[in-house]
Amino acid sequence: MQKEILFCWSGGKDSAMALHALQREQRHRVTSLLTTITEGYDRISMHGVRRELLERQAAALRLPLNAVMIPPQCVNATYEARMNATLALHFERGIRCVAFGDIFLEDLRAYRERNLAQAGMEALFPIWKRDTRELAREFIAQGFRAIAVCVDPRVLDASFAGRELDAAFFAGLPQGVDPCGENGEFHTFVCDGPIFHEPVRVRTGETVVRDGFCFCDLLPA
Repeated sequence: MQKEILFCWSGGKDSAMALHALQREQRHRVTSLLTTITEGYDRISMHGVRRELLERQAAALRLPLNAVMIPPQCVNATYEARMNATLALHFERGIRCVAFGDIFLEDLRAYRERNLAQAGMEALFPIWKRDTRELAREFIAQGFRAIAVCVDPRVLDASFAGRELDAAFFAGLPQGVDPCGENGEFHTFVCDGPIFHEPVRVRTGETVVRDGFCFCDLLPA
C-alpha cells in the first residue's frame, strides 16, 4: 500500500530530482505540493519566482499546490507558526509524512525532523547523501531543464543568473561551489523533465540585486 506524502516543493532542481525519485520507486504517492510564498512580492521565498509560474509548474505536474504565506525577512517563530498550521490541516486529512529535496545539510535535516515530530509527522529525504556531481549529471541525462533564478554573488558571478543548467553551466562553476547549490550558492526553476506532463514555457527578464542576491526575473512565455 502506497504511503501518502506531502511534498515540500521549492520549484527547483533538487525538489524535482527528489520528486522523480519518489515517483520511480512507487512506494509513495505524493498528494500535493507545499511552497512558501513571500507576502507583498507574491513570489517563491528565496527563489524569487513569480507565483503564476509556480502555479503553472504544479499544473504541469498535475499536483495540487498549497501556499504558505510568510512576510519578507520572516523570523523563525512566524515561519514555524504558519507552517505548523498548514501541517495540522494535512494531518487531519491523514498525511503523516513530508518529503524534502535536501541532500546533505545535517542541521537543516535535524530542524525539519524536530518540527515535524512536534506535529506528529515524519520527514522523508529521497536524495539524501547522494553525490551532488552525480545528481547534476543525472539531471541533464534524464532530460530535466532548469534556469538559475537566484545567485549569491559572494561565491558565484552574477552572470550565472538567468543561465540554463546545461553541461557548460556545471562545468563553469568555480571550485568550492556545490554542483547542486546545496549551500545556497544558487537557486533554480525547473521548467521541463520526466515528471512534467508538459513544459512550463518561460523567458528571462530583468536581473536585479536585492538583499545581497542577484535575481533573474522569469516571465511566462
